[in-house]
Amino acid sequence: MNAFMKNFSLEGKVALVTGASYGIGFSIATALSDAGATIVFNDIKQELVDKGIAAYQEKGIKAHGYVCDVTNEAQVQEMVAKIREEVGIIDILVNNAGIIKRIPMLEMSAEDFRKVIDVDLNAPFIVSKACIPGMIEKGHGKIINICSMMSELGRETVSAYAAAKGGLKMLTRNICSEYGEANIQCNGIGPGYIETPQTAPLRERQPDGSRHPFDQFIVSKTPAARWGTTEDLKGPAVFLASDASNFVNGHILYVDGGILAYIGKQP
Repeated sequence: MNAFMKNFSLEGKVALVTGASYGIGFSIATALSDAGATIVFNDIKQELVDKGIAAYQEKGIKAHGYVCDVTNEAQVQEMVAKIREEVGIIDILVNNAGIIKRIPMLEMSAEDFRKVIDVDLNAPFIVSKACIPGMIEKGHGKIINICSMMSELGRETVSAYAAAKGGLKMLTRNICSEYGEANIQCNGIGPGYIETPQTAPLRERQPDGSRHPFDQFIVSKTPAARWGTTEDLKGPAVFLASDASNFVNGHILYVDGGILAYIGKQP
């Protein structure tokens, strides 16, 4: 490997990706592993952690899984201490765990709103707070927050999610502001509409062979004219986790096929 390409290597680094038993978190974690990092992840139940470990094993990755509720500060502090003892100090943190509740605002209870804020905004604060002291001790660290296009745009039924992701964008900038001097870079990735098992029903062909109306809507709004794949997130994640991005801080990298740049076709 030449000297320049070494900037992208994660050899010897420990990466914690929250909620990475499957989906976007799993894909990002496999990319970090392919670049040389040791992968640590959590999930809320042992059965999900076990499924995750099995999925990583299938790809030839020895991942370390922990049961932890990322909204519980005591559990998070305990997990980070365990990881330090059993694997090493965390060099890279990806705040990936998240939920969405699609409920019109006037029908949404304050309890449901708080739950989304708790998982999507409070948890990244809690986990970052637990990991930053070790990063300061090591003299470097990378934090990647999984934001969303809803960090910039609103949409029907996602008031809590948009509020949380907008807050996460500003938490990203604030961690940069407070800890940039400690050689900690905190950036976000804002995925566009990504092909996952959860979004598969929205892409099913209709009985007459036409696209699902939501599929049509997304493709028409995306200059790339397609949904993203989890593969599309791997390069940006490795870049933001590596020394190649050492002077990139407080930035949200939108991986959206151009949606945020585009006003859309005239009807």
